[in-house]
Amino acid sequence: MESISLLLGEALSPYQVTLTPSGAHGECLVTLKNATGAMVVERVFNQAQLTDKRLLTDVVDGLHRDVLIAEGRLEPCVIAALRNAAQEKMLARRN
Repeated sequence: MESISLLLGEALSPYQVTLTPSGAHGECLVTLKNATGAMVVERVFNQAQLTDKRLLTDVVDGLHRDVLIAEGRLEPCVIAALRNAAQEKMLARRN
């Protein structure tokens, strides 16, 4: 768990990352705080998401997105528009 905490800390710098066991099935609460100590994002992940490298990449990507939204640097509707555009490109390539 300590190595995962270090990896997340490096990937999500300059935010302070805290991992706390949460739940009976191995869930883990991930808390990100800014330089002033204010909580920016708090999410619960299952153990598999934190131990598998591919899933951990998704966790970091999701936390980056959540930080951008929490800080007002990215609107959720922009994310939806980007996803729709990507799906349309994939469908166009198939046809």
